[in-house]
Amino acid sequence: MISLDEAKKRMTEVLTRFDEELTKVRTGRANAGIVDGIMVASYGSQLPIKQVASITVPDSTQIMITPWDKGLLGAIEQAVRESDLGINPVNDGAGVRLVLPSLSTERRAQLIKLTHSIAEEAKVALRQVRHEALESVKADEKAGNATEDDRYDTEKQLDKLIAVKNGDVDERVKMKTVELNTI
Repeated sequence: MISLDEAKKRMTEVLTRFDEELTKVRTGRANAGIVDGIMVASYGSQLPIKQVASITVPDSTQIMITPWDKGLLGAIEQAVRESDLGINPVNDGAGVRLVLPSLSTERRAQLIKLTHSIAEEAKVALRQVRHEALESVKADEKAGNATEDDRYDTEKQLDKLIAVKNGDVDERVKMKTVELNTI
């Protein structure tokens, strides 16, 4: 049973996760967020890269990963190489440097397609929250805890809310597409 307030909260969480996924989509500029998902073998366990190193962006085409323990340089280099980033890391003895090549037109098209795919997943998650909230209010109505008018009012509010949230997703996709198409 989820209330309208709970549905709003969960939809906001969906948008937050969507934003996090969008930061991982590489654009023409360097962004520390693209390495967030990389796990590094450290002292017998797998840790996120940001827990074992500082990540900086010295300029628009480079990401510098400086481990707190220099013994992890090789593990970080290997983790980046094995990731799906498609970037060849350079170990300079003090850190691992990632030089981002410029994006080809074909790669830009692939990334735009990926962005739209991530957006569709977010919209599906938003619709799922809406569906759960509607089922909840329908169950309340059957149990006698809500009237038919309450159900219609909640349904209208949810429809307005989902329209706003879908608009937010579309706006973010539009901004990301412009960013990807900017050379």
